[in-house]
Amino acid sequence: MEEFSLMTFVAVFEEMFGRGLFWTMVAVAIVITLAWVYILLRDRALSMRKFLLAQLSMPVGGLAAVWFVMLMTNSGLRDIGGPIDWLVLLGVFVAGAVGFAILVYVVQSFLRGKTAEL
Repeated sequence: MEEFSLMTFVAVFEEMFGRGLFWTMVAVAIVITLAWVYILLRDRALSMRKFLLAQLSMPVGGLAAVWFVMLMTNSGLRDIGGPIDWLVLLGVFVAGAVGFAILVYVVQSFLRGKTAEL
């Protein structure tokens, strides 16, 4: 594989997760991102209280993402080989942590509404 392209990554992820699950995850990510943009436009500012709770939830999202990928690929920590495997695992953790933080912020904003900051 001499060059990377977006379609190469799509094909790899479709093979890993299955076509239906992969595209469902993409759709859910798009919906959550659009909801976050809507919240930012509606509130015109970040609520630091909601943001703090979202940040505190990040390890949960990171661990859930790593667990999900290991479940889908039928692998475990004993299967990690070299440094690139650790980097990929770290990337999965970071992506899951950030995605979960955005989800927590969006859910809080929809449940609590716009709150006045002091």
